[in-house]
Amino acid sequence: MTDSHHQTEPDTTSTTVDRWFAENTYHANEFADLQHLVALKKAQGVTISLALPALNEEKTIGHIIRTAQQACMEQVPLLDEIVLMDSNSTDRTREIAHELNVPVYIHQDVLPEYGARTGKGEALWKSVHVTSGDLIIWVDTDITNFHPHFIYGLVGALLHREETGFAKGFYRRPLQVGDTHTPGGGGRVTELTARPLLNLFYPALAGIIQPLSGEYGGRREILEQLTFTSGYGVETSLLIDIYEKFGLNAIAQINMEERIHHNQPLHNLSKMAFAITQTVCHRLARRTDVRIPDLNKTLRSVCHHQGQISLQTDQIAEAERPPLSELPEYRRQHHLHPSVPQ
Repeated sequence: MTDSHHQTEPDTTSTTVDRWFAENTYHANEFADLQHLVALKKAQGVTISLALPALNEEKTIGHIIRTAQQACMEQVPLLDEIVLMDSNSTDRTREIAHELNVPVYIHQDVLPEYGARTGKGEALWKSVHVTSGDLIIWVDTDITNFHPHFIYGLVGALLHREETGFAKGFYRRPLQVGDTHTPGGGGRVTELTARPLLNLFYPALAGIIQPLSGEYGGRREILEQLTFTSGYGVETSLLIDIYEKFGLNAIAQINMEERIHHNQPLHNLSKMAFAITQTVCHRLARRTDVRIPDLNKTLRSVCHHQGQISLQTDQIAEAERPPLSELPEYRRQHHLHPSVPQ
């Protein structure tokens, strides 16, 4: 894949964003012909892995796996493997995957020589190691309206253009609070934190509709070169790093219509926003080569309980994992030459 660093683009940012949006935004229905996708896959000689990060998702994981198997493996050979990357669930998530003949990994047990951290980003980083596909697709496992287009939309965008190295989904996200249903009320951290920060500091990424979407995928040759933050900031860090290393045109986004899942309470959203802001600050420091003081890792949230007001303290530190291509264990498993850097 050819590097096309954003600093070399002659157009103004506004023109660049508008052009990218017009040329790199798709609808999943454009890729609904799975036989055609299989033909493209064979012509390009690539293999495709679906990795499912999970933590206590027994209510939804079975439907997601069965849907993926039936539509993308049994009806057509679009996927070459499905793996579950579990974060030490305490419910039946792993058992359900085993019953459906899906390989199960506990992310805390993968690459043990590098320690075990908590967080979704850690699970994604280790899933690149345990999968074998040239293309790696990730889908969140709490989706209650799962449909095959969450998979083939991403795969289609990657196969459609060789220049596309990373594909992200976007969708409507309804918000359900008690009996109140707000069709477009979800994605609160996206609209109140992630997109404002990207518009402010990375305006070329302003056309990304949902930078925090959990449905995305990319080419192994790209993903293995990236650092992964271990927690909530992983989507933001990957997006920024791919943009800076490979250029805006390496990114595509796909309309997947609507995604229904369990909405997080406000306190959890505050922790997500805190981690994402940390991530952007670290990326800004790296870009400007300016050393920033150690960022505060303590989030104090206001709690109201039985008429009392108190402060709840959470320690949130967005640690980073190095590019997998730098790990000798990864290089051996994926047959990379030990002395040639990526």
